Amino acid sequence: MSIETTMTSDVVGLTKVAPVSRRGFMSATAAVAAGYTLAAGPVRAEAIATDTSGLQAGEAKIKVGSEEMPVYFARPAGNTKAPVIIVAMEIFGLHEYIKDVTRRLAKLGAFAIAPDYYFRKGVDLTKVSEIKDLLPVVNAKPDAELLSDLDATAAWAGSQGGDTARLGIIGFCRGGRTVWEYAAHSGALKAGVAFYGTVVDPANPLWPKSPMQLAPEMKAPVLGLYGGADTGIPVAQVEQMKAALAENKKTAEFKIYPEAPHGFHADYRGSYRKDAAEDAWKQAEAWFKKYGVLS
Repeated sequence: MSIETTMTSDVVGLTKVAPVSRRGFMSATAAVAAGYTLAAGPVRAEAIATDTSGLQAGEAKIKVGSEEMPVYFARPAGNTKAPVIIVAMEIFGLHEYIKDVTRRLAKLGAFAIAPDYYFRKGVDLTKVSEIKDLLPVVNAKPDAELLSDLDATAAWAGSQGGDTARLGIIGFCRGGRTVWEYAAHSGALKAGVAFYGTVVDPANPLWPKSPMQLAPEMKAPVLGLYGGADTGIPVAQVEQMKAALAENKKTAEFKIYPEAPHGFHADYRGSYRKDAAEDAWKQAEAWFKKYGVLS
């Protein structure tokens, strides 16, 4: 099996969640119309919807090398010095859940930006219906390019009046791994929050070091939020990451929700666990306030 088709631990966690009744889920047509992605499976009819009242929100393009990367952003209307929080998406592309999270962060006072860093493959991941068809795109993303894209996102936010002296990042699933990677890369980052991000990678020359291997290099405090019932990322592995960070005297905290599966914050999917998701969001907000991203 090539790395492009490897079922990484985050994808295992996504695909091995206890089945749920189809009752209370949108039809596929309605889900697509609402801006969700079919590859993630059935979409809950009660997915959270955050409005744009008091916000400036929309799409933009960021120059990355000779190309332009699509982003979705939301910020408090009229606030030109809002702190900047990058939103690192799951493998499903820049779909409605990620956009909604971006708006939620803007409601907390942030200039939040979700970059579509898989754009170079020319595939709209939100239109793909099978996870196996996503893997060749997302697994082929080089870390060096990813980190450069995130730096460009932060720089763009600064050029638009965002306060990059208060830079944060939050990510979900594969985006949770991205948080760990970026925390080891960026000296400008103030804090990160990783929701069920992979900490050990399969061998891949495009991903030189896993988050676990990067423990000695962490430059910013990270909060790790994980599910005790995650079938792809075992609690023992999370504990190893915690120990590696402590050994290297790095600032990090972890919270494990014992009954929660992978994707417990994804309110549009059957993996959603309301109590865990709401508590984790409060933890994330408090973390960003503690380290000066949010005020």
